[in-house]
Amino acid sequence: MNHQTINLSILSDEELAHLAKMGNQDAFTLLYERFLPTVYARVRFKIPEIDVEDITQEIFIAMLRSLHSFRSESKFGTWIRAIANRKIADYYRAKSVTQVDEPDYENTASNSQHDQAEQFKQQDDLASIQHALTQLRQNHQDILLMRFVDNMSFSEIARQNGQSLEATKSLFRRSVAALAEKMQEDVLEND
Repeated sequence: MNHQTINLSILSDEELAHLAKMGNQDAFTLLYERFLPTVYARVRFKIPEIDVEDITQEIFIAMLRSLHSFRSESKFGTWIRAIANRKIADYYRAKSVTQVDEPDYENTASNSQHDQAEQFKQQDDLASIQHALTQLRQNHQDILLMRFVDNMSFSEIARQNGQSLEATKSLFRRSVAALAEKMQEDVLEND
């Protein structure tokens, strides 16, 4: 069958990955378009804003380079999340970052002092969440990102992780509690 006659948009991620491995550039492009918003959101939540685009592109370059190793033993989304997590970890190892970068107050544009103050507060809140999130165990980080950044339902997360729905909900509750505890510790340390 000629790949040009196939409607690629109806194929699953795993089928697209197979075609991309065979050299079908359109299949790779569609995978990129499908996963860019999710990967970008995940990276944006864990990396300082200034480096988000670079790390996102590094993830897709790594995906392209290692596509030959994808064996469809797991879902493609799980596989690319693992690449993203590895690149994020590499980023922090390379930078030896122990804390999230401070917001860039000088380059924040705003029309009024109220808007500017609100923007600073949002940046501080995001930085606090990012910092606390990086201190959690990886499975706690993953489930919080799947739920809040990837907008996955509990049943999708359970299926993705090979867990029961109740185990997934229990892990989520523990993860939220751990995040709240880390954020509280950060507040107490900074006072």
